[in-house]
Amino acid sequence: MKVFGGVVILVLGYLLLWPVPIAPISWQAPSSSGFSGEFIENNRLAGLSFIELGEDKGPEDFAINAAGTIATATHSGAVLLKKKGEATFTPWINTGGRPLGIEFDTNGNLLIADAHRGLLIADPEGELTVLVNQVENTNVVYADDVDIADNGNIYFTDATTKFSAKEYGGTLQASLLEILEHRGNGRLIEYDPVRRTSNVLMDGLVFANGVAISHDQNSVLVNETGKYRVLRYWLVGPKQGQVEVVIDNLPGFPDNISQATSGAYFLGLASPRSAPVDALSDKPFIRKIVQRLPQFMRPQGQAYGHLVKISESGEVLQSYQDPSGAFPFVTGAIQTDEGVYVSSLTARSVGVLQLNQRR
Repeated sequence: MKVFGGVVILVLGYLLLWPVPIAPISWQAPSSSGFSGEFIENNRLAGLSFIELGEDKGPEDFAINAAGTIATATHSGAVLLKKKGEATFTPWINTGGRPLGIEFDTNGNLLIADAHRGLLIADPEGELTVLVNQVENTNVVYADDVDIADNGNIYFTDATTKFSAKEYGGTLQASLLEILEHRGNGRLIEYDPVRRTSNVLMDGLVFANGVAISHDQNSVLVNETGKYRVLRYWLVGPKQGQVEVVIDNLPGFPDNISQATSGAYFLGLASPRSAPVDALSDKPFIRKIVQRLPQFMRPQGQAYGHLVKISESGEVLQSYQDPSGAFPFVTGAIQTDEGVYVSSLTARSVGVLQLNQRR
């Protein structure tokens, strides 16, 4: 009995006192309506065709240049290219990190938000240069997504200034730490390539994720993954510097956002919301205990395919789902002449939704 009692004391001491990387705060998660109303469960994403990536996986984002070449960023650090008319993606360069968001500029250079290295640029020959790895005397810890305005200014997110993807076991693991802590270590950054200066436009974001310049160039949309919402930061006009909510209380964790046709946007929901995470939102002490549990006992993402199309005002225009999770952890999409290319955090292929399937 003494041995048993000693073991119990040790286990309790571990669960209550063992150091963890998160310092959670209390917040109140909005009540989830789940897959109902405009998000009613359907199978509109189940008809994807696939472009296999061979030994690679995790086509996180896409970019397309003036010649119709599509680029995607993968888990191995490789950026793959698929020229117009070709059937497959082939390796081009490797950043030596984890490239996430990508975007071509008007000169054919590829901007890369690399979770390990910061904001990079690759010229058409593939030569890599680091543009930004420090802003306002603080390191860029987890560059996540990037977009370019018509005037050449670059906007990118530093998802969390605390939980490095390189240090904490990968992009997914680091994102979970930021979301569980919920202090808001993420930020939106503007980079001026002419002056070569950068500044923070927004901070305090709970995992700042996808970025998209608005169609009229007057604002930038930012996904705040940990709060299930999309925000708008006004760049010009009478609301300059103000922040508005475009859509909130989403049924999943928003990842990337990109322009679609007719003034719309594609929004990837990487995983449905977690009932335990929501239930523990106002219980920071319990969240620390959860973090001490073995990883398999902690809240995990669910493999559920979900791509949403929203209007400029945040109206849900279409919800494409695949409850089977055959193409899991959808991060976003890009519209091309060949169809809608769908990205994923973990898949070993690129999904393609044919235009005649988009209803």
